[in-house]
Amino acid sequence: MKNYNETLQQLLDFGLDISQIKDIDFLLEKILSEARKFTNCDAGTIYIKDGHIIVSRYSQNDTISPPSATHRKSVYSNIIIRVDNTSIAGYVAATGRHLNIADVYNLDQSLPFAFNRSFDDLTGYRTKSQLVLPLTSMRGETVGVLQLINARDKEGNYCSFDVNDESGIVYFAVTAANAIERAKITREIILRMNRMAELRDPKETGPHVNRVAAYSVALYESWATRKGIGQDEIDRTRDILRMAAMLHDVGKVAISDNILKKPGRFTSEEYDIMKLHTVYGARLFPDVYSELDEAAASVALNHHERWDGNGYPGHISLATLKPLPGYEKEDGTARGKKGEEIPLFGRIVAIADVYDALSNRRCYKEAWDPSDVTDELKKDAGTVFDPELVEVFLDNIDLIRQISLQFPDNSENNI
Repeated sequence: MKNYNETLQQLLDFGLDISQIKDIDFLLEKILSEARKFTNCDAGTIYIKDGHIIVSRYSQNDTISPPSATHRKSVYSNIIIRVDNTSIAGYVAATGRHLNIADVYNLDQSLPFAFNRSFDDLTGYRTKSQLVLPLTSMRGETVGVLQLINARDKEGNYCSFDVNDESGIVYFAVTAANAIERAKITREIILRMNRMAELRDPKETGPHVNRVAAYSVALYESWATRKGIGQDEIDRTRDILRMAAMLHDVGKVAISDNILKKPGRFTSEEYDIMKLHTVYGARLFPDVYSELDEAAASVALNHHERWDGNGYPGHISLATLKPLPGYEKEDGTARGKKGEEIPLFGRIVAIADVYDALSNRRCYKEAWDPSDVTDELKKDAGTVFDPELVEVFLDNIDLIRQISLQFPDNSENNI
């Protein structure tokens, strides 16, 4: 049993940690991880409320998918449950009451809800104890449900959740709910900016930007781990990178429809104008108030640079569109950024963006065969793309393909 000071310090640290996370996906992961650590439980799921349903957005299970697993999303992800009294999580979402159940297989028959054993039957897992809490904000709105599964004693054996933890975990849930509301607002602002771009360019869909962001983060995490970068730095950076990557093409809002929606090939003059979407995107973040502003400007500006220096817009002044001093080519245009002159985020998003464009159907082409896509990346390593990052990306191709399934083109899974 934790003493009062330990519990208080954990809760204070948790509140401070999540207040610095802006992206909702990483926030949900942090909330679930910390709640499981606080209660010492084997598994858990976070559901987000969407009207009359709750949708599982993040699941962890140390037995089925241990922490060392590359991608911890499991069969428990993307479960949809009605907000009513028939299920445990649905009951908590509907009533706003938390439940501490010693054994879900032995529920009192007088209770309105029941435990669904289908996932246990599918996986061979044995769910026993559950602590299920509504994620209710200070405004009194239930934004989701936190479901913790199979508390463990000091020897690692399953046991009931400690009733002495309940007051602390309830406070934990309120803090989490308020953070989720803030993160949803941030995400919605970004998505609205992308919807503006989508109105201008139908290729820039919600699923596309979510996939590009998710691929970028997966690539960065694997690269950073290889480099020996600490987990705290990785967590902080991936939060910023995900949101910046979602804004990579937002500058297209400034391109004329005559060019942006032209059905045929661009003339050289039209292509030169089209390339300026990188500059226009960077100009949306002229004042750096945060690391996100800096990262978003960098991604927008640099995701079409090439490793061999033949990309765009190159070493250019955002104000005048003229080459920076010392970077003029003989024809008066700006020299492209080359190699590690291209910021890391730009090199990462370049790979993620091209991979997604080739892998999915567009109005002007069909989706490429998966093997053709990977062959193209291999061919372009060292010319178009950072060869080391391509190697890391392809080493994680199974994870990348799994991520793509979470954001199909017929779904706006943007919560």
